[in-house]
Amino acid sequence: MKYVVLIHSSPQPWGHPTGDTVAEHQALPKAERDRLNSDFEKLLSELQANGELLGGEALGDPATSRLYRYSGRPVVTDGPYSESKEHLAGFFLIDVDTPERADAVAQTFAGPGETIELRPIHVF
Repeated sequence: MKYVVLIHSSPQPWGHPTGDTVAEHQALPKAERDRLNSDFEKLLSELQANGELLGGEALGDPATSRLYRYSGRPVVTDGPYSESKEHLAGFFLIDVDTPERADAVAQTFAGPGETIELRPIHVF
């Protein structure tokens, strides 16, 4: 079962990893930040070793994105979203055996000040 793990984060300030720039993450005690970072790195290593991690990328600064909408003709505007306090910061593509495994992965990805969206890949 393939899923995409979408990482939504605040664009102010901008940087990767997103936790390093999110105020809620930075407000945690150093030991807690270190534990969260260690758990995340451990999960990534596990996903890679198991063949469950198919890919992933950090996305560029949202100020450089453009939106293309159709309103009788294509209309281009600056992105990333209209009136949004969060943006899509990156994604990971995973292939796991069960929805429960996907849920466990997404929960580990979730960090202070970020929103993680888990969405199944549509199979045609």
